[in-house]
Amino acid sequence: MSEFLSDGPELFAVACVRDYATAYPWWETLLGSPPSFKATPTEAVWEVAPHRWIVVEQRPERAGLATHTLFVDDLDLRVGQIAARGLEPDDHETFEGGVRKMIYRDPEGNEIGFGGNAQ
Repeated sequence: MSEFLSDGPELFAVACVRDYATAYPWWETLLGSPPSFKATPTEAVWEVAPHRWIVVEQRPERAGLATHTLFVDDLDLRVGQIAARGLEPDDHETFEGGVRKMIYRDPEGNEIGFGGNAQ
């Protein structure tokens, strides 16, 4: 554990993009809200849980290489909410014990999955 942070570590998971103007609205739709803050004109940050952040940043040299997974309490509810905003999963996986993962890909190819236990 970190000796530097009394409340535990802050985690910033970054998805780099070539074209922030195109990627930003997709991420806002996926995550269901405007960002918690904009760090720069080409960097948006969403707090997805206390001390855990998703960052979308324009960095063309690293674009499209991110792979992140968020484990959620109610996967079906989350996927339904995202579908209501107009996005469908690009792929899915099922693991031993019925754990499922729904995979979404942004316009740059960055992958974000939402996983959950079988209900």
